[in-house]
Amino acid sequence: AETALAMSRYYDEARRFAALVTERSRKLDTPIHVVTGGGPGIMEAGNRGAHDVNGSSIGLNIVLPHEQAPNPYITPQLCFQFHYFALRKMHFLMRSVALVCFPGGFGTLDELFEVLTLTQTGKVRRRPIVLVGREFWSRLIDWQWLVDTGMIAAQDLQLFHVVETAEEAWGVLVREFGLDLAPTTTGEFADDI
Repeated sequence: AETALAMSRYYDEARRFAALVTERSRKLDTPIHVVTGGGPGIMEAGNRGAHDVNGSSIGLNIVLPHEQAPNPYITPQLCFQFHYFALRKMHFLMRSVALVCFPGGFGTLDELFEVLTLTQTGKVRRRPIVLVGREFWSRLIDWQWLVDTGMIAAQDLQLFHVVETAEEAWGVLVREFGLDLAPTTTGEFADDI
């Protein structure tokens, strides 16, 4: 029960992150929409955070024999059901501009390592990869041991960021995409001098 209570803070953090993304990107020419696996737990928190600030969010739900009905916070017309994990991951990769992972199980790890592998090998375009929860990720994976044993290169540690809070995760996206830069005053079709 104590562990469950301690882990519940990630639900709150995911909900806050989704609300931040939705609220702060709303004024962009191309707003950033939250996309989750559409199920319960952290996925629900992501869709719920967007819903809290009257934003839309997408759910890419997987049909499983014993679990995972779409959560009620997904924008109804943006709820998609998949029968195959591979197709679902392909749609995640095609549409995502970033991957933000909160603590999770095999599904989360599968998606994280697929994106890391495809990014490392240049098979997909680079995108920010953010892991929320320093203690969780450092206890789960000894990244430095992978480097020390030659399983990955030291520069592979630059493929992702580890943060603690929703604000830090949003800060990574702001830096990576230059969302805090002043808008140009020269116009869209100005000559480059």
